[in-house]
Amino acid sequence: MNWDEVKTAFQVARVGTVSGAAEVLGVHHATVIRHIDALEAELKTKLFQRHARGYTPTEAGQDLLQVAKVTDDQFTQMVGRLKGQGAEISGDLVVTSLRPVGELLAPILVDFQRMHPGLRVRFLTGARVFRLEYGEAHVAIRAGKPPQEPDNVVQPFSTVQIGLYADKDYVARNGMPKTDEELATHDFVGPDDESSRAPFFQWMKETIPQDRVLFRCSDQEDGERAIIAGAGIGFMSEVMARSHPNLVEIAAPRKEWEAASWIVTHVDLHRTPKVQAFLKFLKERARAQGYG
Repeated sequence: MNWDEVKTAFQVARVGTVSGAAEVLGVHHATVIRHIDALEAELKTKLFQRHARGYTPTEAGQDLLQVAKVTDDQFTQMVGRLKGQGAEISGDLVVTSLRPVGELLAPILVDFQRMHPGLRVRFLTGARVFRLEYGEAHVAIRAGKPPQEPDNVVQPFSTVQIGLYADKDYVARNGMPKTDEELATHDFVGPDDESSRAPFFQWMKETIPQDRVLFRCSDQEDGERAIIAGAGIGFMSEVMARSHPNLVEIAAPRKEWEAASWIVTHVDLHRTPKVQAFLKFLKERARAQGYG
């Protein structure tokens, strides 16, 4: 398979148009079209859907291009070493995390990108577990138990202290519970998915009657907004709670509620200058802000 054709397809998928890919690659747009046609003919499958606004990868195209993304990163790393420019940081940096971590990560990513103007940052948040082996992300921040995939490099990131909080107006209306038994008589904000693996939600499931979880959310951020609005008692990180002066600490953070998180990278990209530089920057900034 001709690597030039694969690299062309990768750029078309990244920018979405033939003209844009041609500009990035420094070739004529007819060359881009010829490379795509040749690659599809060799593979006997359609890699892109053509439409008026540009090119969109098909499912087969996504599979090929995720592998191409990893290969492109590795090739860039090798060329940098050969030219004595191994520390150059450029291209795409894809970082994924759960949404609650975004408050910490977004400013760090902004500062890192400013340090490296040739870098394009993609910050993807949500519950989906991105497949690092296919190059869907360079760095993932994951919560819970340490990931077990054999080709991943897993490092501790932070342990977030989690407590129970409620709005002061809720406490004024309903009183301040003193024991776990009294807690079980109060209104709670909790997850809509009762199978949540978060240790604090497991405690809630075992300790608080389900008919007392009166406000349920599919997203933890929405749950925090409901707590702040006075819907009931709920879990929140100590750092987040401190930024809302109207919140009252109902129960101080406990060891059993701690939320551990992990930095995960794939072994094929872990040693690239871009990933190593970001990991160093991320750890330093996180420590300076009291995480970890």
